[in-house]
Amino acid sequence: MRRLLSLAVFGVAGLAGAAVSLAGGSNYGVTPGSRPQVEGNIEEWTIPDANGARDPAIGPDGNIYFVKQRGDAIGRFDTTTHRFDEWKTPQGARPHGNLVTLDGRVWATGNGNGTLVELDPKTGKVTAHKLPTGGDPHTIITDNAGTLWFTKAVADQVARFEIATGKVIEYKSRGLPYGLALDRAGNVWFCQLNGDRLGKLDPKSGKIVELETGSGSGPRRIAASPDGTLWVALYTSNKAIQVDPAAMKVVREIALPAGSSGGAYAINVDGGGIVWVNEFDANTVVRIDPKGGQPRVFKVPTERAAIRKMTIDAQGRLWYIGASSGKLGLIQ
Repeated sequence: MRRLLSLAVFGVAGLAGAAVSLAGGSNYGVTPGSRPQVEGNIEEWTIPDANGARDPAIGPDGNIYFVKQRGDAIGRFDTTTHRFDEWKTPQGARPHGNLVTLDGRVWATGNGNGTLVELDPKTGKVTAHKLPTGGDPHTIITDNAGTLWFTKAVADQVARFEIATGKVIEYKSRGLPYGLALDRAGNVWFCQLNGDRLGKLDPKSGKIVELETGSGSGPRRIAASPDGTLWVALYTSNKAIQVDPAAMKVVREIALPAGSSGGAYAINVDGGGIVWVNEFDANTVVRIDPKGGQPRVFKVPTERAAIRKMTIDAQGRLWYIGASSGKLGLIQ
């Protein structure tokens, strides 16, 4: 049985929530498009000096940005010319997650040195914003209204960064906060990977309540859908669940094709409500139409690719990076 729990928090914001734009499936900047018919063509490009390349993000220019975690760099793939470029971050930043805001700036989490790294690709200027308590910034999202939200996994925190002022507010949680997304009311939902729970943070009050996802479920990443619901990848049980955020309950549970050992990891929802989730250990990407029909499975061409995050562009095409294969992939 799933139960709701309340959790006391530190660092209450006392701020009104900004207007929420359900962008990028998981609030990663650019609003995703939709392709009702997918041919299933898969193309991959080898990333030069990949150095732990991961986490593709769509820019408003239509290009793909990503981080090189072991190489302390932010990369870009020009989707027209297929050229790769990169900019160095401060040494030891070990950037993990990233996104591109509507003004074209790239924001990456400095997982290794407790910073948020800001890149202006037009000038090449890189700025590191030191966080008050350091920690290990992990996954990052935006409301497209001037606020960034991110998790600090090992530090058990969810944090808020105001772009205009640089103000940071940190909220104490538990259970290894991992992926996160915003609901229509502006609440921040985050996965507690080691706690088999989802947390919901109300930015107005700073209060966190929790929703259990089942023993041994391992929720890892979460995505916002155009219909206002949320979809969650359950890594340990290899399932995708749909959550009604207003009712605070799980309304659907889908067992993925590879079985319990598949390792559901990244999850996104396109502009038409189609759900995409990858099975990390099965090396597949699964497309799910919530309106019905059998899930469609795409086998990743390079074995043991290790996809940790995917994104959907304005044309509804799915992009991924294999953190172990060092390849950028496109499914269309």
